[in-house]
Amino acid sequence: MTHLRKFATVSAVALAAAVAGAAPAWALVSPETAFVFNTFSFLMAGVLVMWMAAGFTMLESGLVRTKNTTAICLKNIALYSFAGIMYYLIGYDLMYTGVDGGYIGSFGLFYNPSDAELALLNAEEATPELVDAVVGNGYSSMSDWFFQMVFVATAASIVSGTLAERIRVWPFMVFTIVLTGIIYPIQGSWTWGGGWLAEMGFSDFAGSTIVHSVGGWAALTGAIILGARQGKYNADGSSNVMPGANLPLATLGTFILWMGWFGFNGGSQLALGSALDASAMAIVFVNTNLAAAAGVVAAMFMSQLFFRKIDLTFALNGAIGGLVAITAGPDLQNHVFALVVGGIGGVLVVLAVPAIEKMRIDDVVGAISAHLVCGIWGTLAVGIFGGGDIVVQAIGIAAIGALVIVTSSVMWILLKFTVGLRVSKEDEQMGLDKSECGMEAYPEFGFGSSQRLG
Repeated sequence: MTHLRKFATVSAVALAAAVAGAAPAWALVSPETAFVFNTFSFLMAGVLVMWMAAGFTMLESGLVRTKNTTAICLKNIALYSFAGIMYYLIGYDLMYTGVDGGYIGSFGLFYNPSDAELALLNAEEATPELVDAVVGNGYSSMSDWFFQMVFVATAASIVSGTLAERIRVWPFMVFTIVLTGIIYPIQGSWTWGGGWLAEMGFSDFAGSTIVHSVGGWAALTGAIILGARQGKYNADGSSNVMPGANLPLATLGTFILWMGWFGFNGGSQLALGSALDASAMAIVFVNTNLAAAAGVVAAMFMSQLFFRKIDLTFALNGAIGGLVAITAGPDLQNHVFALVVGGIGGVLVVLAVPAIEKMRIDDVVGAISAHLVCGIWGTLAVGIFGGGDIVVQAIGIAAIGALVIVTSSVMWILLKFTVGLRVSKEDEQMGLDKSECGMEAYPEFGFGSSQRLG
């Protein structure tokens, strides 16, 4: 199934021409070879993006207090699992099947291998006709599904960190089901599925808005409706620092995310079946790395300037802010622009974290600043540096933001007034590891002698 994650790639054009018997001079591989390389690219890039789930888990685990670590680990492995199932059941078809310039795909259940692939797999002999029917698609249908699925899991991971230390696990999972099965696929269909924003020319190469801002908007609405942690804010509006328990673990998580982002952005080239695609993917890798590095350096300087100290957490979120910012346009051929985009992302993180805190919005890991604020910036930057229309980019940001704000708010409010969102005051003080999981992540620091409680 062809979709519009970016646009029709050159290797796909070459493949179609080759199948028709009119391969251009630069299409030096056979259609089947291009099919293999494209499929391999989807699968390996998808594995890298899946590895980002571990990065989010480590980052969040390092930035919460020890008494909430098990709950964070549980939420992250659970949300990845729920996201995968929901995207298989309904999400992919909503995002990519039958959008045709509109606002939503189809409500078909279950996304399975194509008829042509099943015929080839079950045939006694791989005849040329069967092979041609499969390779004409350009890549294996399920390799594409896998690559798209790990993106939706990333959007859900963003929400987890913001709402840590006070949200109940099961209501959060209910929200994750709706986010990954309905909200994310519908807005994604508007651009990557060939919907109305794609028709307008909205451009988001790998998801600064479609993935990261969506997670950021969902996190923002959840944080407002859920409320802050106990003891975070004083009566006069000032805030108290609640430092994370394990900064080395948070740093490891950031490096894992940085590594996974090469699959996130690089794989979004969507093909590896030609020299042109390979060259383009290399450019994306370099821009991704430069933007992250610039984000770290910019955040360090800003932290020193504003707080007279080099705050490690700002440096970590500076890396993520730079990565998020470049994600909308990592195909820039002038690498200096990548440094600028990523560096501004790092600056925005340092500015946004205290600004959000002053609004009494409790974001435990700084995800709103890194993913929402920098996602908006990166999407607008395409209109500045990437050749897109900045007005169209702004329309896309506003439209997707409006959808996610409304739908997420409705879900959070429904959950709050039905099953309840927050743990009790006593359970929050005790920690979600005990109250929600009955198991401490660091039992040697607790009062009990056994890891399993209850």
